[in-house]
Amino acid sequence: MWILAGDIGGTNTRLALVDAAEPRSPRRLRVYRSADHESLEAIAADYLAAGRREGEPAPTRAGFGIAGPVDGAIVTLTNLPWVVDKARLAAALGVERVAFVNDFAAISLAVPALRAADLHAIGPGEPRAHEPIAVLGAGTGLGESFLVWCGSEYRVVPSEGGHADFAPRTALEMRLLAFMLERHERVSVERLVSGPGLVNLYRFFHQREGLPEAPAVKAELAREEAPAVIARHGLAGDDPLCGRALDLFCELYGAEAGNLALKVLARGGVYLAGGIAGKILPRLEAGGFRHAFERKGRYAEFLRGVPTLLVTYPQPGLLGAALAALRE
Repeated sequence: MWILAGDIGGTNTRLALVDAAEPRSPRRLRVYRSADHESLEAIAADYLAAGRREGEPAPTRAGFGIAGPVDGAIVTLTNLPWVVDKARLAAALGVERVAFVNDFAAISLAVPALRAADLHAIGPGEPRAHEPIAVLGAGTGLGESFLVWCGSEYRVVPSEGGHADFAPRTALEMRLLAFMLERHERVSVERLVSGPGLVNLYRFFHQREGLPEAPAVKAELAREEAPAVIARHGLAGDDPLCGRALDLFCELYGAEAGNLALKVLARGGVYLAGGIAGKILPRLEAGGFRHAFERKGRYAEFLRGVPTLLVTYPQPGLLGAALAALRE
């Protein structure tokens, strides 16, 4: 059985053909700029037409991870003027079944299918079989979910935990909260543990804590993506302001990972996905992330035994979308 798998985002749409017998090895991955097309049907039709010209097998099922709330057979995307309908899409693609899942739920579905080579451990601990698993990923926002064992397989439980309240742990973080409350009526974890959150931390250290801003970095921030600039200089160690922002980002990321691990007793491990963690791995391994993860008072000993694992598999969203199609 062949599956058309898609990872549908506000910026890019990724499609691949997946063999159900080996879903970890997608074929003919193509990336489309989402805004350049009027619908998902149009992109998928172009992809399938190219496949027919190359003599590829036709898929009989399709699965899509979609950046937006998925509740039923009709989904409206958050950052695109698209409405996708399962029945209409199945007819347009000529497939028997179509599965929709939230894009972060698709990543979470992929986690149980990952192998040791697809993961990089940050700190101690070993995953326990059939125990709850937590997944979180900082990117444009902060995605969170968890998985529970249901007798024969893991099931994903979606979450909007990234929108929970930010809880400061230190005097510095209390000043950070006060700084953010001057700009927002409410401060969620996502306001700080995300790409835009890294920028907020940079501004906090400059505007509230008084760290000077280097003219060269300021110029780069004006012409490049700000989170990438801050992360680059923070990793290089050539700008104290960027370094402080990146260090606190890693601590807040670790603290939230520990919070999620406690909420679901994630003895099966805490998995980091999203676009940022892999790019700042040396800083995550420097100690602040794991220290904040374990610093939970009476539950510090419990958390020392919970592994934190970076997902290095290149396309977990596509893998999860294909697995969703098999379960549909």
